Amino acid sequence: YVHEALDVLAAQAPRLRPALLAAHAAGHTHVNLDGTLVSTNRVGVQGPTIRRGRREGRRVDLWWSGKHRRHGGNVQVVTAPDGWPIWVSPVRPGREHDVTCARTHSDLLPALVEFADAGHTVLADLGYEGERTRLTCPHKVTQSRDLSVEKRSFNRVHAYVRARAEQGNAWLKNYRVLQKVTLCPWRIGAITAAVLVVLHLEHGRTT
Repeated sequence: YVHEALDVLAAQAPRLRPALLAAHAAGHTHVNLDGTLVSTNRVGVQGPTIRRGRREGRRVDLWWSGKHRRHGGNVQVVTAPDGWPIWVSPVRPGREHDVTCARTHSDLLPALVEFADAGHTVLADLGYEGERTRLTCPHKVTQSRDLSVEKRSFNRVHAYVRARAEQGNAWLKNYRVLQKVTLCPWRIGAITAAVLVVLHLEHGRTT
């Protein structure tokens, strides 16, 4: 019954393009894209990366996130300018970076490009630097050279405006079921979608 209820709720979750059209109609000048790691129990599924300094044949767990130093699944979240979550993606293993996950969801980046025009943009952090041509990312500081005054100013404004995206992740993880998942990690996508539906119903808001 648990899985059946999750699937019924998840099926009501907003689809990506309708959610972006609703954001456009609501007058939002931008949306935010961010990835969040939903923690899980340890899962002993070997991934493609070979462990260094370990015995031959040992591989890094598929659901192990090197960035967060724990097991979990990566979920991409699109939020309104004030951080309200309007769409969540299916789950990807925690070992994958945000930009890899975004590319894996084949409809995500093309839909965001359709949303972005002269009066609208999509803000993302440096985790999506490889998609700078399609997303608005901050400039990266390198050891070889400092950023110009214009780029530093751009980064400050970008950080201030995009910071509310973290609030969207907090809205979702406020539900205990997403604080640590003990079911199969592939169910994280359905769980997150179900939580989004409940969140929208409780607050009477979708965009």
